[in-house]
Amino acid sequence: MPPINNHLKVSMERTGKEYREVHEWLDSDAEKKAERHDITKIHEHGKMMEEKYGKEALQEYIQHLHDDVKAKFNHIQHDLGKTVTDTLAYFGVK
Repeated sequence: MPPINNHLKVSMERTGKEYREVHEWLDSDAEKKAERHDITKIHEHGKMMEEKYGKEALQEYIQHLHDDVKAKFNHIQHDLGKTVTDTLAYFGVK
């Protein structure tokens, strides 16, 4: 998943603001990171983000989750492709 600095840069490019509080809330506490990225809690966490930081921060929260999901699935897809290639090579298929 993208590092916080990448999220800050993208937020700055998109909105003119880093939304550091949003990105740090999501990523800085290793023990709570998985819970805070739980997409089933978007409504609950999103409401809190909007109340604390405004509508645009809510969008940045959702965008952060989107970017992380996309990065995770791209990584999985890459690993799967390599595994398939390696397996086919093992069995002599080129």
